[in-house]
Amino acid sequence: MDPEYSLQDVVRCHLCETPVPPLHCVICNIHLCKDCEGKHLSDKSKQHKVVPFKYRGSFPKCQKHHTKICDHFCAQCNKTICELCVFSNEHQTHDVEDLLEILKRKLILLQKELLDFEKFIYPKYLEIASSISVQKSDLKENSKKLTTAINKHGQDLHREIDSITQKLKSDLDKIDSKYLAVLKKQEDEITRTISEITQTIADLKKLLYSKDVSRVSAYKSRNAEFRRLPPKLTVCLPSFTSQKIDKKRFCQQFGSLSASSIKTEEDGFTIAPPSDRPLIDMPCIISEIRTKYRSFIGSLSMSSLNDKDIWISSHNENTIKLYNLQGKLRESVRTKSGNIPRGIAVTRSGDLVYTDDSDNTVNIVKNTQTETVIRLRGWKPLSVCSTSFGDLLVVMDSDDYKQSKVVRYCGSTEKQSIQYDDKGLPLYSTNGLFYTKHISENRNLDICVSDVRSVVVVDQAGKLRFTYTGPPSANKGLFYPYSITTDSQGQILTADSNNHCIHVLDQDGQFLRFIDNCNLQNPRGLCVDTRDNLFVAEYLSNKVKKIQYYV
Repeated sequence: MDPEYSLQDVVRCHLCETPVPPLHCVICNIHLCKDCEGKHLSDKSKQHKVVPFKYRGSFPKCQKHHTKICDHFCAQCNKTICELCVFSNEHQTHDVEDLLEILKRKLILLQKELLDFEKFIYPKYLEIASSISVQKSDLKENSKKLTTAINKHGQDLHREIDSITQKLKSDLDKIDSKYLAVLKKQEDEITRTISEITQTIADLKKLLYSKDVSRVSAYKSRNAEFRRLPPKLTVCLPSFTSQKIDKKRFCQQFGSLSASSIKTEEDGFTIAPPSDRPLIDMPCIISEIRTKYRSFIGSLSMSSLNDKDIWISSHNENTIKLYNLQGKLRESVRTKSGNIPRGIAVTRSGDLVYTDDSDNTVNIVKNTQTETVIRLRGWKPLSVCSTSFGDLLVVMDSDDYKQSKVVRYCGSTEKQSIQYDDKGLPLYSTNGLFYTKHISENRNLDICVSDVRSVVVVDQAGKLRFTYTGPPSANKGLFYPYSITTDSQGQILTADSNNHCIHVLDQDGQFLRFIDNCNLQNPRGLCVDTRDNLFVAEYLSNKVKKIQYYV
């Protein structure tokens, strides 16, 4: 028996007393069995609307025509209306549907979405939350083992290396603290989202059996929002490597913690917490790559799949080339339009992205196939970068070069536009006809843009953090920044082509140093690898120099 019927008081047909009638006339407010439906409808003295019994009470009275029930729904007005309203001037040109059909569709949708939450979304979030607990436990256990190993090795070196032992313990504690902070942050976000999902499931269950047609009709789905699962983190735990004791060099030979990181399980993207690595006193050239370009090298981008390949583009050729670090050409990609590319980047999955300011497009190359993912109207894309969350950030000028902005895209969908500060003033210069702009995302999610005479940095929400216009004092010419990149320490590097040097800033815009001792000639393109080696493309030569600037 239908649970809507009471066992003590069985509902009956108002005409023939048949128990458990399946129909209801919402206008006459009577229950009907199948046999009596025709008889009831034959009474032409008034209108009738017979619906399945479960929809009884679902049709409210019209607020304008109090004797009428609302049996239609106006999509434009987002409200229920009666038959008289349907033909009124207010709704005559609107998209009006039968309310019963809408209710049927909505209830089917509610059922599907409830099932989606219960069978897929909710279990997945629980799985991710569980994995974080395991990772935290492994992190703690690994730290105990490493501490024991460090202590044992420290005892062999006696008193003179106790300070080094304590330093490594402190470094390990810092790593633990940083990773625990990353894991705790995601755990809190997952816990909060699970709470929202639980509440959404409860709300869906209420709506599923609700008689409140307004609430049901106004329901907005959140399934797509929660289907975008957060990345599952995997901690790459550090290890300790001991060295044979050499008293003359015991500081270097004591041992060290291996590099560690947190990676997303889906695509292996690395999240490496910053360390306190000191800058080297004298940056040095490790190697040089001689390209096949005649000259005018413009942009660089390190392949995110490894540290062995680098993409290079030129200002006078329509081909983007992939070189290994020995200078061997591995691949060439011709632009789809045949135009010269303006800016290049590499996604987290290793796909090449380039901008074409001649036909106002952003294009992605996957498995040798080029696809236009963004086509702009009235705007020219200049530089592009791929973010830690897989979005694309594009800095662009208007066709008349009177406006500049940064736009964030998820695929081809615009998610964010950054153009003005809190006072409504433009963040970026508007004379791009003669100068270009380059963009990079820092590890703290700041968005860094090299503008005509400055570096402009905004936070993830687009709020201005600082503008760098050059060091407080330097015996150099005017500052015209070109390419820009950031490293694992959150430091910002920008090429100063006119002064043949690189400016190094911290993530708060404080000038740290120049890299100006490596015989750089018109440096333009910049990128760094995972070990923070700097690659610099020289504009008027065919060289890319690999530079070490950290100890």
